[in-house]
Amino acid sequence: MKVMEYSVELVKDPFGILTGQRFEFVLDLEISEDDEMFSENGIYTKVIYLVDENRKGIIKYDLYERTTEQYLDFEMEAEEEAAIAAFCEEHLPE
Repeated sequence: MKVMEYSVELVKDPFGILTGQRFEFVLDLEISEDDEMFSENGIYTKVIYLVDENRKGIIKYDLYERTTEQYLDFEMEAEEEAAIAAFCEEHLPE
């Protein structure tokens, strides 16, 4: 799995109830054909990434088929999720 393109934006908390900052990453993924998540239409993930004084990490992610925007009910393997978390941490806005 490889990230081909991405976007990131700060998730606004108008009521100030959430601790830390949350960022939404949209990652366009390249998935190998032998992976169960592979789709000829392409796959992307929406990731909510938390940054606060006590921790950084993925809170939630969802996978979607690129062309149809259909939600895919798959879970990433631990090493894939760790790679996505590392990518998000590396690409946090300043």
